Amino acid sequence: MRDKGTEGWGSLEPFYIMLNDYPVADMIITHHAKNRYLDRISTNGSDEGEIAAWMWQSLKKKRIRLYPQHGEQNVYLIDDDIVVAAEFNPLKGAVSSSGKPLYRMIIVSFIGRISATPQLRDMKRYYSWQRHIRRLKMVKKKHNRK
Repeated sequence: MRDKGTEGWGSLEPFYIMLNDYPVADMIITHHAKNRYLDRISTNGSDEGEIAAWMWQSLKKKRIRLYPQHGEQNVYLIDDDIVVAAEFNPLKGAVSSSGKPLYRMIIVSFIGRISATPQLRDMKRYYSWQRHIRRLKMVKKKHNRK
């Protein structure tokens, strides 16, 4: 998804945008993230290119910040409403002008909107609730088989 939404930038130096400690030069949106975006975020249909362009614009305008209270995974907030899970991998052979490696941002999932799902305000409680629901479904399914 490199160069989606970044037209017109200079080609003398590798293009990147800083997000916390990561100089992001490329972005990948997984199939799972695209499906979650269509289910939980967007009201109209969007393709991967539109989602990537919107994410690049969010990065450029510094509307993405680290989710408070959640330090172990890379969970981010966009516009203080949309919760996104992402991973970062270094790009092979790509370095900035200062010699630091550039990273690829992999959008793993769009978790949802805090305005639509208030439980997302506390991610630890939300994930434990999700695990509890899954356990209940598995127990119920096991009892139905017997």
